Amino acid sequence: MLIIGIAGGTGSGKTTVARSVIDRLGPGKVTFISQDNYYKDNPHLTFEEREKINYDHPFAFDNGLLIEHLELLRQGKPAYAPVYDFTVHARSKDETLELKPRNIVIIEGLHVLSDENLRKLLNIKVFVDTDPDVRILRRVVRDIEERGRSIKSVHDQYLGTVKPMHEAFIEPSKKYADIIIPEGGENEVGIQLLSVLTEKYLTGNPSFE
Repeated sequence: MLIIGIAGGTGSGKTTVARSVIDRLGPGKVTFISQDNYYKDNPHLTFEEREKINYDHPFAFDNGLLIEHLELLRQGKPAYAPVYDFTVHARSKDETLELKPRNIVIIEGLHVLSDENLRKLLNIKVFVDTDPDVRILRRVVRDIEERGRSIKSVHDQYLGTVKPMHEAFIEPSKKYADIIIPEGGENEVGIQLLSVLTEKYLTGNPSFE
């Protein structure tokens, strides 16, 4: 099994890169995992208290559960990922995502390269490096349209946690990357390179074993 980790700042284009690679390889050949679904659940807190959590810190993620699921997949067993609802800051109580064991697994998320234990499971480590101005504009649009946020809350969160956490944890994790893809989904060459490396594994290239 080849496990690819794709990290990068908020709005950098991580998901676009992952989806582009999957489209090239064929959806039936790849298991896609979003680290966003592995935010820790805090049902004991009120909505107001959950709103104040620093969701851009590595500790906000349940990487232990993510690693457990990767180990199951490596054993040829399915896993069931939680589904995180960003409108209420909690995991869905009655919905999970089935993760099927396939030859290729792609994980994307803010802190995919920040966690040492998670990094050890990755065969190819990718960092999507996009201009900060582009990233914040994408985040504003996404949070307002998809997550029901106000422009003020997005502004306050960006200055209060997103930017500081990017500088403290996400940007430094770039040093662990095997491949850096500038400008995310706009970089056809970078996406093609990653796709070719992955295809070589599918054809039995021993360098990834």
